[in-house]
Amino acid sequence: MKNPGSYFLSLVKQVEDRGIRYSFESEENLRRLSGTKKHQGVVFDIQEYRYSSVEEILESKTPPLIVILDQIQDPHNLGAIVRTSVGAGANGIIIPKDKSVKVTETVVKVSAGTVFRAKIAIVTNLARTIEELKERGVWVYASDVNGTPIYEEDFTLPTAFVFGNEGEGIRRLVKEKCDRVLTIPMENDIDSLNVSVSVGIVLFEAVRQRRMKRAE
Repeated sequence: MKNPGSYFLSLVKQVEDRGIRYSFESEENLRRLSGTKKHQGVVFDIQEYRYSSVEEILESKTPPLIVILDQIQDPHNLGAIVRTSVGAGANGIIIPKDKSVKVTETVVKVSAGTVFRAKIAIVTNLARTIEELKERGVWVYASDVNGTPIYEEDFTLPTAFVFGNEGEGIRRLVKEKCDRVLTIPMENDIDSLNVSVSVGIVLFEAVRQRRMKRAE
């Protein structure tokens, strides 16, 4: 940061303009409030995260691009996936109610705050939600080790990608509800990638295809 004094004065002005209460605290208090030494001098006390609905995620003038996470349990993975999804312009993320990590402080931190720009919906039955998406004209793809290479599919249509649990992958019933199974081709003998890495590769392949189509 070239001029930290100027930065903080600008931040204070923005806070005052929005009518947000603030106070200046000691370094010790900042560490206590944030739970870390890496607070960069600012700590915000925010409200409980507001989840979206599937309907809100589908509200888009462009073909929807949706991420579905089947029982992801590591908050670091969810945070990284959220940040990647926002960067790729995905409409939103759908997660199941049970056995799935929700938005936590770790998710907020790993996502670098982009979780507040993302639409995340919690559903009771993921398989039923996939059926409903298909009825709305969304193509649903399961990402797994055995499937069609991602470079051979058309992602310019309304599309949703399903990614599975860190250890067990996508549940059988959830996978059966998907239209097709995709795989990321590997050059070496590696079974799979970290789920957050897989999300990035697949999403930005969809982004690449959509940009090429717009350029035609």
